[in-house]
Amino acid sequence: MTLTQELPAGPPAGQPDRPAAGIYTLDPVHTFVLFSARHLVIGRVVGRFDRLKGTITVTERPEDWAVSATIDGASLTTDWPERDDDLRGPDFFDVTRFPTIRFEGHGMRPASDHWIMNGALTIRELTVLVALDVWFRGTAKTAPPRAGFHASSAVRRADFGMRRDLITEIGTSIAPDVTIAIDAEATLDRRPCRTTRS
Repeated sequence: MTLTQELPAGPPAGQPDRPAAGIYTLDPVHTFVLFSARHLVIGRVVGRFDRLKGTITVTERPEDWAVSATIDGASLTTDWPERDDDLRGPDFFDVTRFPTIRFEGHGMRPASDHWIMNGALTIRELTVLVALDVWFRGTAKTAPPRAGFHASSAVRRADFGMRRDLITEIGTSIAPDVTIAIDAEATLDRRPCRTTRS
């Protein structure tokens, strides 16, 4: 579905576009978390997570922006039930013991046409620092207003303890073997409080 978008008047010189300051809540119906993992070196398995929640805090100072998100690991699907059960099992996401995936990010820095946020991604209670590339897609004239984002990153599944058949699947490369792509819409819940000086 295409939404009418209205971009801000313009970012400061040398910085990419940004949404209005405020606290935004992810819209789970219009937010998609996808992953692509290498298979037998030559192929890819693509999946998604269907249940998540989170907030995006946008401030006037990009270095103070924050993202907090949690994903229900059991909501994983690759549209193949047998494979999904395996991925939810103890060799991979082990959702019975570790039901939640978390991301906590803080601070943005400009990079050409987008932003980069460093954050902590926790899977199976193993936390890895990742860099998230974030593109602001604009704002829609809804009530409340909503902002659109696209984000991507890459990780190594071995860093989260997922080592079964690792060489068979990815070969001997030590490069990231899983890519993550996020398309999100978030509603503006409240604008930042303004303080007055006496």
